[in-house]
Amino acid sequence: MNTLTMAVRNLGRNRRRTFLASLSVFFAILLVVFLDGLSAGFLDSMTRNFTKNETGHVNVTTADYRSRERFMPVSAALPDSDALIDAIRHTSGLEGSIDQVTARVRFGVVLSGAAASKVALGIAGDPAAEKRLLMLDRSLLPGSAYIDTPGTAIVGEKLAAALGLVRDDTLKVIAQKADGGLGFKKFRISGLFRTGVEGVDGSTFQVGLDDARDLLGLGKGATQVLVMLKSSRDSDRAARLIASRLQSGGFPGLSVQSWTSLGDIARLISIAGGMYFWIFVIVTFLGAFIIANVMMMVVLERRREIGILKSMGMAPRTILGLFLAEGTMLGVLGSAAGAILGAGLNAYLAVKGVDFSGNMGGLGIPMDNIIHPAVHLGKTIALFAMGVAASAIVAYVPVRAAARMDPIDAIRSV
Repeated sequence: MNTLTMAVRNLGRNRRRTFLASLSVFFAILLVVFLDGLSAGFLDSMTRNFTKNETGHVNVTTADYRSRERFMPVSAALPDSDALIDAIRHTSGLEGSIDQVTARVRFGVVLSGAAASKVALGIAGDPAAEKRLLMLDRSLLPGSAYIDTPGTAIVGEKLAAALGLVRDDTLKVIAQKADGGLGFKKFRISGLFRTGVEGVDGSTFQVGLDDARDLLGLGKGATQVLVMLKSSRDSDRAARLIASRLQSGGFPGLSVQSWTSLGDIARLISIAGGMYFWIFVIVTFLGAFIIANVMMMVVLERRREIGILKSMGMAPRTILGLFLAEGTMLGVLGSAAGAILGAGLNAYLAVKGVDFSGNMGGLGIPMDNIIHPAVHLGKTIALFAMGVAASAIVAYVPVRAAARMDPIDAIRSV
């Protein structure tokens, strides 16, 4: 009879204890797999919204603008964003990788309404492109229309309330132009939007790119060009290729950066990923710890049996392997069941989504209200393996004592 067969037989000798030990690992791995999927959903949401709303996967500005980006200086805007976009689309090595390239203008303004004046953030871009990026059209209140018509603007619900304005009212905008003068323009409010994010609804409005260029005197320019890729994992490579293409194509003085190097969100995502990993390791070992107690009890209960096996010539290494196999199998049973159920739960919630609407409104972090847990077969297998490994590790200390027993003392101890 080989070691594995003996281990399986021994597990059946006390099925209740086997079940309880495996159950502990099962709950630990179930929790870890579920939390891993949920946390991946959170991080994917943060990445997607940060890149769509702020930077793109690759962000192109002038070097001067980048150095003063927090002030949004339109005087440092890209002079001809249309030519820049055409060059980026023909970057060698990115064929089939680019999903979208678009120009955007972010600018500070003073808005004037019926009741008050207020400092606000203006965002302008091609309306068709921004429907896939900012997607404020999905947050419009009933009766509102998007900015498909020149001279129209959509305004955050709370910002409009502070200005004393409603839909179809006139919004007066004053901003500093690219040449240092003052620009003034009137917009008809075609709609109000409510995203549920305080910082957006209370301080942001959106207009079309051509209207912003007219207001700010930008000509064909824009403050930044956003490059959206089909996969965010290609961002660093794409940034290098685009930078090389623009430098050789007669576009000097530009700053081409991947989203991973811009802002605190990218660092937060990286730190969060590392923290989650160690939390999952701790939870897994806590769940597997009961196996150490079970194996210690098994060794004490079977001292006489161990002594007999040794006296019959079974090597200490074989004894160690036998009991270690039993402890590891407990982990295999629990980890397999936990991983399967956890992956199934994530798959179900990936379709249905988890609603966090009541908790997202006060956050300044770009996230969706509905989070869809991620399902990754590779990560699920890795977490299953982590559960098995943790079970083997915690079982090693008590079963090592079995291998070291003196056979005579073991037989006499009973």
